[in-house]
Amino acid sequence: MLQDALASAGYPEQVLVACSGGPDSLALAAVAAYFARRGHVDGHRVSVGAVVVDHQLQQGSADVAAKTAAMLEELGLSPVVVRTVDVATTGVGPEAAARDARHAALESVAEDVGAGAILLGHTLDDQAEQVLLGLARGSGTRSLAGMRPVRDRLLRPFLGLRRAETLEICKVEGLEPWHDPSNADPAFARSRTRVEVLPLLEEKLGPGVAESLARTASILQLDADYLEDVANTTYDLLVQRSGPDVTLPEEELRELPPAIRYRVIAKAAAAVGGQQPSYQRLLAAEALLRRKGSAGPVELPGGVSVYRLSLAQILAEDQLYRETGRRPVPREGARCGKLVFRSHKPPQK
Repeated sequence: MLQDALASAGYPEQVLVACSGGPDSLALAAVAAYFARRGHVDGHRVSVGAVVVDHQLQQGSADVAAKTAAMLEELGLSPVVVRTVDVATTGVGPEAAARDARHAALESVAEDVGAGAILLGHTLDDQAEQVLLGLARGSGTRSLAGMRPVRDRLLRPFLGLRRAETLEICKVEGLEPWHDPSNADPAFARSRTRVEVLPLLEEKLGPGVAESLARTASILQLDADYLEDVANTTYDLLVQRSGPDVTLPEEELRELPPAIRYRVIAKAAAAVGGQQPSYQRLLAAEALLRRKGSAGPVELPGGVSVYRLSLAQILAEDQLYRETGRRPVPREGARCGKLVFRSHKPPQK
């Protein structure tokens, strides 16, 4: 699996393993150490290092990080970097904040050492949990597609491996993994899914539920990628800019299939600094297309509002411009109304 992942990434010469000390990432580090000792993958030179991120969220986290780093060095990985991070306490939830801080640290170390790939130890069980959590939230295709095997320089070679198999790898290699107590903490939805929900599904529906959920993610990844490509092309064709605002022509937008229309609206919101809207907010923005005259604004997450500018308003502005030379919002040869996306966040200093 690791060999195939590195091949798909173009055989990067410098590789980093992200290791928490848990069984999944420690097993990945042990497998990566095999290639480090050989010095090559399929004849392509490779050097393998590691990053241990200390989130400082638990008492004794520095000791866990230090012990993990020592094990990685004993495996022969070099360099082994321990990076301490501060996890934000506002905005997103604690799990998302920790993930953002961790990924920023991984990317920073990768830049420092010139790594072309960062290996993450997510397993098939993690993928199954991700799909279940997406279903519970009522998420769309992209969320249900789970984690990508490859995303930029992040590689997840163990997405086809069960968690029990990583424990077996650690046992065979004589490694003592650290077991994060938060993985069994019922305060976290992912922990409840891992400890209670998936085992119950396996018991009631029979074995193979995790594999089926992971297979669903793989199928949906293909669908999500295709829809994303079509949405990107469509957005580029339709988008118009008026100063800091982004506008979309309502006539063309209304004719799009809903799956593409919602994605195009979300892209316009992101283009002015917004966050991914919920399905309910997308429906509210899309409903502007079915109203007569000017409507809105509809508030979207991230300090973005969207409103419908009717053809009558556009023509009135053109008339105002001809009479006074003033135009509240610049317009160019409109044939129909438009959806206008505007940020209300203060400018970055």
